[in-house]
Amino acid sequence: MKLNYFVIICFFLFLPPMWGQQEFIKGKLLDVQTGEPVVFATIRIKGKAMGVISNQDGGFRIPKRFKALGDVLIISSMGYQKKEIPIADLSPEDINIVRLYHGVLELSEAIVTAKKKRRRRQSPRRIVKRAIEAIPENFPQSTFSTIGYYRDYQLNQENDYINLNEAIIEVFDKGFDELDHKTSQVRIYDYKRNEDFKRYSLAEQRYNYHTQQKVINNAFLPDYGGNEFVILRIHDALRNYKVNSFDFINVLEQDLLRNHHFFWEEDTYMDNNILYTIGFRLTLPVHRVHGILHISKHDFSIHRIEYALYDRLKVNAVKKNNRHNTNKQLVFEVIMEYKPVEGKMFLNYISFHNSFQLWDAPIFMLRGITVDLSKKCFIVTFSDLPVRKSATNLRNYKFWFQGRKLKFVRGYLRRNVMELYPDMEKAELQLMFNEIENHGKRGQLEKEFLDVKISDIKDLKGNLLNKWISRDYQQFREYFVQQIRQNTEQVPDSLLMKKNRPIFKDQPIVRPDNFDEYWMNTPLKQ
Repeated sequence: MKLNYFVIICFFLFLPPMWGQQEFIKGKLLDVQTGEPVVFATIRIKGKAMGVISNQDGGFRIPKRFKALGDVLIISSMGYQKKEIPIADLSPEDINIVRLYHGVLELSEAIVTAKKKRRRRQSPRRIVKRAIEAIPENFPQSTFSTIGYYRDYQLNQENDYINLNEAIIEVFDKGFDELDHKTSQVRIYDYKRNEDFKRYSLAEQRYNYHTQQKVINNAFLPDYGGNEFVILRIHDALRNYKVNSFDFINVLEQDLLRNHHFFWEEDTYMDNNILYTIGFRLTLPVHRVHGILHISKHDFSIHRIEYALYDRLKVNAVKKNNRHNTNKQLVFEVIMEYKPVEGKMFLNYISFHNSFQLWDAPIFMLRGITVDLSKKCFIVTFSDLPVRKSATNLRNYKFWFQGRKLKFVRGYLRRNVMELYPDMEKAELQLMFNEIENHGKRGQLEKEFLDVKISDIKDLKGNLLNKWISRDYQQFREYFVQQIRQNTEQVPDSLLMKKNRPIFKDQPIVRPDNFDEYWMNTPLKQ
């Protein structure tokens, strides 16, 4: 029995990718008034539990097989009117532009009056308090699973996608009464390192706060064994409302109210349900928080949380104001949306987005500093041809011998090699180089014996000598639910994702019989 089981696992592990067999209809959702992308809208197949969520550019992909079946798309997004489109009406070749209209709340005078009375009776803080208290009632306490499209990727300063990884994942959750990180398990149906987009290995590496080569400014993010999906799950503050999730929500059930100031925003609606929209803020010496909560007026269920944390001491790379009317550098942003299914709220999507800095090694460097005992000079060798004017400026070379600062009487540049001649009496010069020679024979010269600083020299391409270059990147981890299954049973541990290793490294891949019902909503190429 054990042997046969092992053979089955190996079969799953080595199944070839099947995504190339699917062809897609492509679309993009735009706001009819502004022309801006409608991000994180739900695109469902009518009469089916399948669908996707629109990307950062409003883009989405639907398998062409649904066109032949005569299916219809239902598109909904918070604050917009629901829209239905026959898939047969969409072009199979072009990117179909779909424009969404803002929702119009048609309320009777009695409802408006009642709403105003409720507002006078309950403050925004009180509404949030009731919503937190209602989490055990509104969110599932029994076992369920979600199947969806996962991806992690980065955007560089030119807004190009790099290092895009994709997967179809099933999450087995024992319910909100259990600790998510300890009890929830993950099965990977398939994954793909997308080679259609740029790959950059330095940006793929883990955050390193020791070498400072890849860091998040004014923040710290544990790598959880390099597993990006585990990092994403940790940042679902609703699912983890009993434990510490992220600053400054921390433990949501006790710290959200304590740490933030709340105020009314204009009501929103989703699928004809009117929602309280409550903004909240937090201002600290180094950080500032902008957040929004969308809460049902019927049962106080939380439909959506947006949480953005900014570094008040640093301006963003584009030096422009964003949707929160600030030009400060984003540290991280989390957006999570839940939707009602049979009386309980289930995850629709979660997006965790943080900025990070990557320090590139200098392009123009010193190859070495040596001495020419016969000429009584120092030899400075550069990695490339320097600009003559900067390389021959003797003030750019600072040498100290046994704590005494040296002066140079002349220097000669020959291609990428600079000869420096100290301004010293002949006997003193001979004595210094003798000491350097003898000291060098015993090992490397200590800084206290001979110290050197060379600055303000550029190569012919404008690169400054020994200058480390900082580049700003945006990191995204996202999970979009395509199907919800209630009262599911967990599969054997041998078929589950190992949480302590990267999601795309030596993980078991297990495809169900209905594997072809799911698809990757790969971002559209720019």
